[in-house]
Amino acid sequence: MSSALERPSVLVLNRHWQAIDVKTPAEAFSLMATGAAMGLDISTGDLRPVPWVEWLSLPVRSGDLPVRTVRGAVRAPTVLVLTRFGRVPMRRLRFSLRGLWMRDRGMCQYTGRQLSPGEGNIDHVMPRSRGGRTNWENCVLSHKVVNHKKGNRTPEEAGLRLLRRPEAPRSVPATAFIRNTLGVQDWDMFLAGQTSASQ
Repeated sequence: MSSALERPSVLVLNRHWQAIDVKTPAEAFSLMATGAAMGLDISTGDLRPVPWVEWLSLPVRSGDLPVRTVRGAVRAPTVLVLTRFGRVPMRRLRFSLRGLWMRDRGMCQYTGRQLSPGEGNIDHVMPRSRGGRTNWENCVLSHKVVNHKKGNRTPEEAGLRLLRRPEAPRSVPATAFIRNTLGVQDWDMFLAGQTSASQ
């Protein structure tokens, strides 16, 4: 049960009901107990923010994650609404294959082909053996076959042409980073239009 308490499974909304983060049930209970957030009761077909004291008395439904306490079982929330925080924080992608995949929208930067998961890898435009760095400005998403063909050469030497010059991505709203990888149905209305990130 303790591992379930530490798994990020609670969607956090700002006070304007925009998704901004994901927390663990343990973190959610802490925010609720201090009054910084209210749990969203979605069981009634209504969306009703519920303060901590009232939340403790809500019935635990069959699909809920029950948390055992000295007072009995308490329903872990699936969605929280912050009471005071109204902004949408900006975040920048971290450099990684997944980050490159998101920046380059899953497209080989030499062929323009939309790649399936597992078909792409990181290509150093200026090869590392020739002083090329592993950073946003020198790396692109490439089809593995194309990257192998390019080898230890520059794109020009390999007869390839980049679709666009690689650069560091801009900061984007934190909401863009939230993925419903656990399939929590209660999140769907707040993440409408988002698709799972591939890698």
